[in-house]
Amino acid sequence: MAFSETTRMRAKEIIARYPEGKSRSALLPMLHLVQSEQGYVSAEGIGFCAQTLGLTRAEVAAVATFYTMYKRRPTGDWLVSVCTNTMCDVLGGRPVFEMLSEYLDAGHDETTADGKITLEHAECLAACDYGPVMTVNYEFFDRVDVESALGIVTQLQDGTPPMPSRGARLCPLRQMSLQLAGYGDDRPEALADGVAGEATLRGSQLAQAHGIAVPEYDPETPITRKGGAKPAAQAAQAAGVAANKPASDRKPAGNAPLPQEQKLKESP
Repeated sequence: MAFSETTRMRAKEIIARYPEGKSRSALLPMLHLVQSEQGYVSAEGIGFCAQTLGLTRAEVAAVATFYTMYKRRPTGDWLVSVCTNTMCDVLGGRPVFEMLSEYLDAGHDETTADGKITLEHAECLAACDYGPVMTVNYEFFDRVDVESALGIVTQLQDGTPPMPSRGARLCPLRQMSLQLAGYGDDRPEALADGVAGEATLRGSQLAQAHGIAVPEYDPETPITRKGGAKPAAQAAQAAGVAANKPASDRKPAGNAPLPQEQKLKESP
């Protein structure tokens, strides 16, 4: 199928975000864009990105097959990812995945017969302090177990998407892919509903309890640039390091040779 005029217009908008001559940098959001229309990155989608960005199909395919967020075959409205990496595995992530696999009759990276739900195990979802975790279209459901995970999936099947533990309310994968391409979500419910989780706040709470605070930052502090003058403290530190070096290791000012170099020159 040919891509819609809307997708073609958005492709031009994405490329315009990058400096002239750097259009290949638009490849990642472009792949999300084609996935938002087709539900996955098809061979046609790879060709579209290659032609639009002036790349070879091999270059585009190399990126599309490297990142797991780009799906290479049709994917359901709801991508259910269960973390089975070390921490979540120890806490019970694998039994959750195995139960869902049996219930949905779908293995890793497989989609249910009705085309609605795709199941995958994830190596890490970067939320170990909430493990075991699973995501639906990249929104988190914390500390799941076999029972709660089944409840989440049955709600998806019933057409009543559950509320994530953190973040915004769920939307279909194609809509999420469009957001990842850089287009905002105008749904009223797109804003996060809840506060940060207890595990996320724990560090701040401990710091407050022990009177630890980040030093104040003056936004007017000049930033040292390459080739510019060094701040006084940095210059003083450099001078101190030089002063502590043995005399034989110090480089004389200008082009004068070191003592060892002078001896070498004078030796027959």
